Amino acid sequence: MVKNIAILGSTGSIGKNALKVIDALGSSYRVAALSAHSNIQLLAEQIRRYEPGFVAVTNPDYGKNLRESIDELKTEIMLGPDGLVEIAQLDEVDTVIAAVVGSAGLPAILAAAKSGKQLAIANKEPLVIAGQLLMNLANQNNSTILPVDSEHSAIFQAMQSGSREEVNKIILTASGGPFRKETAENIKNVSLEQTLAHPTWEMGPKITVDSATMMNKAFEVIEAHWLFDMPTEKIDVLIHPESIVHSLVEFVDGSIIAQLGEPDMCLPIQYALTYPRRVAGIARPLRLDKIGSLRFEKPNLEIFRALKLGFEVAQKGGTAAVVFNAANEAAVEEFLAGRINFVNIIELIEDCLNKHDAKTTLSLEDIFEADSWARREVAANIKHTTQNAGTN
Repeated sequence: MVKNIAILGSTGSIGKNALKVIDALGSSYRVAALSAHSNIQLLAEQIRRYEPGFVAVTNPDYGKNLRESIDELKTEIMLGPDGLVEIAQLDEVDTVIAAVVGSAGLPAILAAAKSGKQLAIANKEPLVIAGQLLMNLANQNNSTILPVDSEHSAIFQAMQSGSREEVNKIILTASGGPFRKETAENIKNVSLEQTLAHPTWEMGPKITVDSATMMNKAFEVIEAHWLFDMPTEKIDVLIHPESIVHSLVEFVDGSIIAQLGEPDMCLPIQYALTYPRRVAGIARPLRLDKIGSLRFEKPNLEIFRALKLGFEVAQKGGTAAVVFNAANEAAVEEFLAGRINFVNIIELIEDCLNKHDAKTTLSLEDIFEADSWARREVAANIKHTTQNAGTN
């Protein structure tokens, strides 16, 4: 039986790796739909190679250029953000790989869940800002949600060894980023170049900054809370600099099951596509004799304040997580542009959370309203701080 796959965000890192995995898996896996925002040249190459029936271009300004590039093909082109939603609901699609950066893909992901699709989620935002809403929709419509994020894929794989009721603790691992050994005083003066020098993974600038603040791990705590229906007191985080143990599950009998592998996203992508089967693939095999040793240590929550906030936000739920995510996105953007310092990122986020009156129930409208409020609040805070600095 052929599995028909839609890739939302096919020109990004996850999307390109997903296509490599599909190539390796063979004819039982077919690309039915693709989407991109503005990388039309690469999208056109992907369309000519895989000949999907449907393509979405979320930036409609690029639609004409794409049509001219693939004029000889019969691929149907959908323009604007609604195109993602249309693709996610297609009868011709069985599995949706969600790899759209930020919250832009959320309506499509909710639509896929409502349509009962198998959802392979690569980006953090859907479960962070709409975990309750998404999981409820998935449960009501028999939609299977499979994690592609390496840590949650590791937990998902380890949990095949027992039931949820038999889990004593979920343990997320973190590389610790470039500042795991720094003091709070030293971190005040770190540069953008130092922040982007991740010791293990090659990622985009925003995600690399999130790793340096450990905001990415804070998001993963919230994700794990919703994805595995696990209370925060049963979720823990350990620094693991080698990034070989992607996460662990401790069961009530004392057994700890871990998933190990090279830092390679092809493995979690493939497992999401072939689950519950395992097949030969293109992920690099792990050679433990070459690794030598594996280290684990507790994170310093006084330095990595984002992680501490992540646990608090997961307990609050509702729009607190929306504000947490949006304020971080806005603050990181300012840091990457050189307008604020590294330590200001967490200060801006804390300020937003302190001012926000969180709603405990969520609708899509609530999510977008809280998101916009947090971004405005960060901008206003920076403007106020800049004006004060200018008058002193």
